[in-house]
Amino acid sequence: MAEDTPDTTGGRKLTGRHVLMIFVGAFSIIITVNLALAFNAVRTFPGLEVKNSYVASQQFDERRDAQEALGWTVRAGHEGGALRLSIVGEDGAPVEVAELDAVLGRATHVQDDVRPDFRFDGTAYVAPMELRPGNWNIRMTAVAEDGTAFEQRVVLHVR
Repeated sequence: MAEDTPDTTGGRKLTGRHVLMIFVGAFSIIITVNLALAFNAVRTFPGLEVKNSYVASQQFDERRDAQEALGWTVRAGHEGGALRLSIVGEDGAPVEVAELDAVLGRATHVQDDVRPDFRFDGTAYVAPMELRPGNWNIRMTAVAEDGTAFEQRVVLHVR
């Protein structure tokens, strides 16, 4: 090294030990993050939708056709601390179902899942419910007067 050239390394040399520590540290961070993400993905997985997908697929078309024959349109809304689930027939009139089961929750996890206590008010099903802003799903199963099951996931955006 020439005498007039300044030493910019600060007197430290990059040794094999330094490179090994950088390598081990970087991969430790990567592995730790991957393990944390995998753990959270498994912990928050809500589970299977059906026990046997082949058996469920054999009845899918039949159930879908029966459900579409009802001609119902379902909408959800949230205002003033009340959750509204509106079921309307082909004629535009509100539908009062024989049985209604609904679960309200987030699409990404099940820890916020609740079963609203819906009551029919003559125009829609209403349940008192305070909701935080964001995307919510209502997974509902309604039974028509003739016994036809109607299943739908209704997306609800709360501001």
